Amino acid sequence: MKLPTELHNIAKKVLQLEAEAIQGVAAALDERPDFAQCVDAILARRGRVVVTGIGKSAHIAGKMVATFNSTGTPSLFMHAADAIHGDLGMIQADDFVIAISKSGDTPEIKVLVPLLKRKGVPLAALVSNADSYLAQQADYILHAPVKSEACPHNLAPTTSTTAALALGDALAVCLLESREFSRQDFAHLHPGGTLGKQLYLKVGDLSRQNQQPQVTESAPLRDIIMEISGKRLGATAVLAAGGELLGIITDGDLRRMLTTYEGRLETVLARDILTPNPITVEADDFAVEALARMQARNITQLLVTEQGQFSGFIHLHDLLREGLV
Repeated sequence: MKLPTELHNIAKKVLQLEAEAIQGVAAALDERPDFAQCVDAILARRGRVVVTGIGKSAHIAGKMVATFNSTGTPSLFMHAADAIHGDLGMIQADDFVIAISKSGDTPEIKVLVPLLKRKGVPLAALVSNADSYLAQQADYILHAPVKSEACPHNLAPTTSTTAALALGDALAVCLLESREFSRQDFAHLHPGGTLGKQLYLKVGDLSRQNQQPQVTESAPLRDIIMEISGKRLGATAVLAAGGELLGIITDGDLRRMLTTYEGRLETVLARDILTPNPITVEADDFAVEALARMQARNITQLLVTEQGQFSGFIHLHDLLREGLV
């Protein structure tokens, strides 16, 4: 059984080796023009990027495909072993193929490469060994040099897969920026989950589901209490006769009013206890902006406006329900 300090030292060594490997990959970019040429070649193709590999490289290929697809580069994963048993048919004339292999000399890769060449599609080799069979046959070499694996036996793919993964991320981001892929584009591809909601959910999408508590500036205390209680949002908007937003009255305002107007509650009107110039948010703003304003001011609801006119409320509970908090 290893002691905690021994385990920490082993973990640190692994992380240091993998960090050094990534630095080595970055340095290798300056040694050949292939990376930038590969980016340009992918951008010039109308088809998909087909990423292939075997063993642990296949897992890296799958992650690269997921990242490409989520950032605007249509991609497919093709297992190198399955490719020679029918999956090669997924490759179309306008596609671009990236083959991942640390050694570049595995038997499956040696069988696959001539078949890819016969299809006439461009081939990039993401390899550690730039002198390998795969690298020599490829149109572009994405060099991920690795001195040794983090495994103490230099056997289990660790450092090499980390280096390949990092280089794949670099390629995906370069393609993303070259395509001028925006936050809005990202939102279209990620409509589900908290990430998607942060990028597309608007204040109006939530506030329109709520009631719209409102009173006039001359409303008496009874009407104010009934409106706040009945609409169950903990506040009401106060409007002028012409519909102009004058302020807000919250549960807290009512509690404070009890001490200020003790003994003469029947005289209290909305204009007497409203908070003027309330914090608002536009219906077309993102919901996360409403959350940021609530958190900054430690409040639980905001008045919503559309083109300057009162249109409703958004409550912290709305944001909690959507998983944004």
